[in-house]
Amino acid sequence: MTRTLKVGLVQQSAWPDKARSLAESEAGIRELAAAGAELVMLQELHATHYFCQHEAVELFDLAEPLDGPTGRQLAGLAAELGIVLMGSLFERRAAGVYHNTAVVYDRDRGRVGHYRKMHIPDDPGFYEKFYFTPGDHDDARGQGFQPIDTSVGRLGVLVCWDQWYPEAARLMAMAGAELLLYPTAIGWHPPDDDDEKARQKEAWTLIQRSHAVANGLPVVVANRVGHEPDHSGVSPGIDFWGGSFICGPQGELLAHAGGEAERLLVTLDLDRGEDVRRIWPYLRDRRIDAYGDLTRRYRD
Repeated sequence: MTRTLKVGLVQQSAWPDKARSLAESEAGIRELAAAGAELVMLQELHATHYFCQHEAVELFDLAEPLDGPTGRQLAGLAAELGIVLMGSLFERRAAGVYHNTAVVYDRDRGRVGHYRKMHIPDDPGFYEKFYFTPGDHDDARGQGFQPIDTSVGRLGVLVCWDQWYPEAARLMAMAGAELLLYPTAIGWHPPDDDDEKARQKEAWTLIQRSHAVANGLPVVVANRVGHEPDHSGVSPGIDFWGGSFICGPQGELLAHAGGEAERLLVTLDLDRGEDVRRIWPYLRDRRIDAYGDLTRRYRD
């Protein structure tokens, strides 16, 4: 019997007002659950604006512990609606230790796992190294590139900048992930011309579809939408391009959002990855004896 999973994602705008942002998230979650979604995914940092456009110590006040108000609200929704829910937190782990954390809540078991973003960018408008400590790669409690077991399957959860690294996707696949999830916050610098914007967005879609192909796994990507200003006034802000999508294990697009707030819902065949890996046995043919230099920064 074929195993199927009805997966939904929420593509939304977000604001500095947590209550407003979370209300938008909740509306999308409820809409998808009513349509039959068993797994619902939210975008990166959906509870707030994308505050990393500038560096300000007072913005650490936005952070919460894993079991803080936002976490409790998401856990309650998963239980009430009978779904598995993946949300995003600006996590306060300890004084001076903060993470960009994806958290998974199971319908019956509450919080079943979390993933702390491993690759942290530091670019104009994306000053994340100021705010986020990278995740611990060897934490026995499930950190690093370890899938999260849920009642609907093993979720390979990664976050935004992680999506550009084939190593992260591969390690999740090698650990038994049944699908890859990428909550995201990515957009354009408004002064860029249309050709440059098109190249950036196409590259972003292509690299993640390639992870599906290379690993024989479905990929689910949720991005935010709308213009968010730089509250420091230094830059013109970011135009978040949306473009959330769900693709199958050969990279085929099953659903693709535009540039406005939107919900996507797809029924995935979880057994199809087995069939794809039989005809494209990349894991079998990997030359693991020859890859040692991948752990080096660069080969001079």
